[in-house]
Amino acid sequence: MAEISFDEFLKVDVRVGTVTRAEPFPEARNPAIKMWVDFGDEIGERKTSAQVTVHYTPEDLIGRQVMAVVNFPTRQIGKFMSEVLVLGFPDAEGAIVLAAPDQPVPTGGRMH
Repeated sequence: MAEISFDEFLKVDVRVGTVTRAEPFPEARNPAIKMWVDFGDEIGERKTSAQVTVHYTPEDLIGRQVMAVVNFPTRQIGKFMSEVLVLGFPDAEGAIVLAAPDQPVPTGGRMH
């Protein structure tokens, strides 16, 4: 993997948001969930989809804090426009576990 400079890293805007709405995404090629995430007054609510159906249901996600890259361009996934990239890590079987702070933090906070 290529090294990047600290200045390049600073260009990636990772924020914490709170999931306000989630629903199944049956039209997706792979099982996924649509999410609407509130990033506070500065950014507002953004939507995304994530292949997290092994560990989460839409109901589990409501109120959960998640980390996301908020400065990627919008990406079309089927008929759905994804506005942020929610972050996660694969478990031992490859299913995605969402990245989140281990304590509640203010919505919209930027990762340091």
